[in-house]
Amino acid sequence: MENSNQEWHSEQLRVNRVVAEIDRQLTALQQQVGNLRGEIIDIRKNFWEDVTVNFDDPHEAAETYASLKQQAEVLSERERSHRHALLRHQALLRLRQSPYFGRIDFREEGSNHSEQIYLGISSLLDQDELNFLVYDWRAPVSSLYYDYPPGPAQYETPGGTIYGTLDLKRQFIIRDGKIQSMFDTGITIGDELLQAVLGKQADTQMKSIVATIQKEQNQIIRNERSQLLIVQGAAGSGKTSAALQRVAYLLYRYRQTLQAEQIVLFSPNPMFNSYISTVLPELGEENMQQTTFQDYLERRLGDHFHVEDPYTLLEFALTAADKPGYAARMESARFKASPDFMQLIEQYAASLGNTGMVFHDLRHRDEVLISASEISELFYRQDPALNLPNRMRLLAEQLLRRLQEREQAEQEKSWVEDEIELLDKDAYTRAYQQLRRERRGTQDSFDDYAREQEILSRYVVRQTFKPIQQQIKQLAFINMPAIYRKLFADPSAIRHHAGLIEQLHYWPDICAQTIARLDNGELPYEDATPYLYLQELIEGFRRNTTVRHVFIDEAQDYSAFQFAFLRHLFPRSRFTVLGDLNQAIQPFVPGEFAPLMERFKPEQIEMLRLSRSYRSTRPIVEFTKGLIPGGEAIEPFNRDGNKPTLISCRNQSDLIQKICQLITRLQTEPYQTIAVICKTADESKLAYEALREQLPVQLVEKNATTFKPGVLIIPSYLAKGIEFDVVILFNASAEQYGDEMVRKLFYTACTRAMHELYLCYRGELSPFVKALPPDTYVRMP
Repeated sequence: MENSNQEWHSEQLRVNRVVAEIDRQLTALQQQVGNLRGEIIDIRKNFWEDVTVNFDDPHEAAETYASLKQQAEVLSERERSHRHALLRHQALLRLRQSPYFGRIDFREEGSNHSEQIYLGISSLLDQDELNFLVYDWRAPVSSLYYDYPPGPAQYETPGGTIYGTLDLKRQFIIRDGKIQSMFDTGITIGDELLQAVLGKQADTQMKSIVATIQKEQNQIIRNERSQLLIVQGAAGSGKTSAALQRVAYLLYRYRQTLQAEQIVLFSPNPMFNSYISTVLPELGEENMQQTTFQDYLERRLGDHFHVEDPYTLLEFALTAADKPGYAARMESARFKASPDFMQLIEQYAASLGNTGMVFHDLRHRDEVLISASEISELFYRQDPALNLPNRMRLLAEQLLRRLQEREQAEQEKSWVEDEIELLDKDAYTRAYQQLRRERRGTQDSFDDYAREQEILSRYVVRQTFKPIQQQIKQLAFINMPAIYRKLFADPSAIRHHAGLIEQLHYWPDICAQTIARLDNGELPYEDATPYLYLQELIEGFRRNTTVRHVFIDEAQDYSAFQFAFLRHLFPRSRFTVLGDLNQAIQPFVPGEFAPLMERFKPEQIEMLRLSRSYRSTRPIVEFTKGLIPGGEAIEPFNRDGNKPTLISCRNQSDLIQKICQLITRLQTEPYQTIAVICKTADESKLAYEALREQLPVQLVEKNATTFKPGVLIIPSYLAKGIEFDVVILFNASAEQYGDEMVRKLFYTACTRAMHELYLCYRGELSPFVKALPPDTYVRMP
């Protein structure tokens, strides 16, 4: 409802008072920041002057250490205070522009008067630091704003549930300290505020949504019960936004015990990481760890293989159907992503305890110190009842002892004298100091030169043996590539697992393809996780027990094998999994959350569904929801706009010309991003070469980390999770989008559009569009 002029005036006066208090605090903070910066500079400049350094005398050395420690602690405390003051200064600057976005009047049970509570992105106390002028949106009481209309309401606190009545809910749009809009509402978030936010142009960075969080999103953000929280949300339903606000909430709620580096987000690609990178800093929080699953694989395996990425495999799936070996590769990708292959790997690893393990020779200066056969003999002498990682650790200890035994014999060899001649002055000094230590308190009863040579010989051998010691400690004597290759090259390696591969039509071809690529130093994408899992089963899992929360975005494209591996990797973490099964674009992944759910107890799991789509206008959502089975469950937000437009083209030349004309017209509108979405990277390159002759365009490739506003040419799969003002589908023909396998890819591409959607096509239109009611789109005359 509209507010009276008097109420408006009263609220603006309050805004003025709050802004004045912010200005006062900013001035005080500026002085504090300046003083702290000066102190830090002085401490660093005079650090050594304020410390007495003496390491010769033991007593003086202890005093020196204490003095250094004290000075370092003072510096560290000043730096922490400076960093905290800077962060608060930045938060106040943001708060000054828009001090708050909501007000609730809450009357606690048993009380006769309501408390006025104003909500913003950060808390603000008055000058006396007694009363809250603004409550942080993450505070327990703030949940009333998101969860209840006026009437009976309650909220949870660490001390228990608070009951009462919500007498008023008011929403504001405040810019530069001026109220632009103000309205009372009986629903969670009024459409007026959402219209104002969603009607804006897209940006190259995702923005915070704290002012427009919906009740169902708030349930995601404040969930503290579940070990596994699954969010199945329609395209544009705010899954990722809610997840980022959830990170901010967790950092606020557990600020004494949870740090940003204890939270990790697995996102679909590096560009997406850049897209979301400003959300948490906007809320005054540090970014959590951000990575992709591919980055993790390459970090672990990149020294030994060229690890194929999922987009290369997807490109193959989309473009190589007529090439030899296609069916075998697709069957390989599906099988190796499945629980069946995981079971095969586990059984294979168990069998290696009895036979089949492969090792490297340990070599030194082109000579075998300990042969692979010796290592194998040592390994299989061990108690087979021990698990493989424990046996490997025992084996490493035995090898280190063997290496130590070889040191004495190696010192007598001629190469050692040659190396001694090449030693630098520092090495000689160390030998001399060791000689002095050994002679202290003894008579000169030996030849100094002979003893010096002995010390230098031992030093030279130890230095050259160090890399071998490191190799043993890192278990690098295990020939993992050969062990994994054997699974496909040696029929005896899988004779006990034949039941798992009887269902496959192309197992011999799968083996041949895998061996050829391994021998070429390549690890196919579908083999990377199984290879790493087998390595962990043999060497022991490198579990990360410091990470407390794992977020997985676009989780519908993760395989059962990958889910299981991540659960092994982060055994003590809570998981928040975000996805849309209607956007499962990897044809070799079934696109379901059940495999991950099997890794948790039923009572630890909660699934929340987001069915309302906010990204696109109502006409676009009405169009796109018809592209997928079950799409009728998706609710469009009531934001008006143009219907999607179909543009028929005679040939390729006509297609390029019409797209250029369309873009030229759209550039007269206040749009920031116009995306020409192609099916594949190859098609994107063709479109880019054709369009760049007439327009300034950017080609977005799989290694891109950012993009700028303007006209983008992008493959469909790289656009996932990102939104654009306008989307132009480069070729929505039956030739490109006629196979059922690409239906979800087509849906994903269309749902990137916020304000306008155009589908160009040559020849016959995609059957996905032809099946839609004609009143959901228009045709360009």
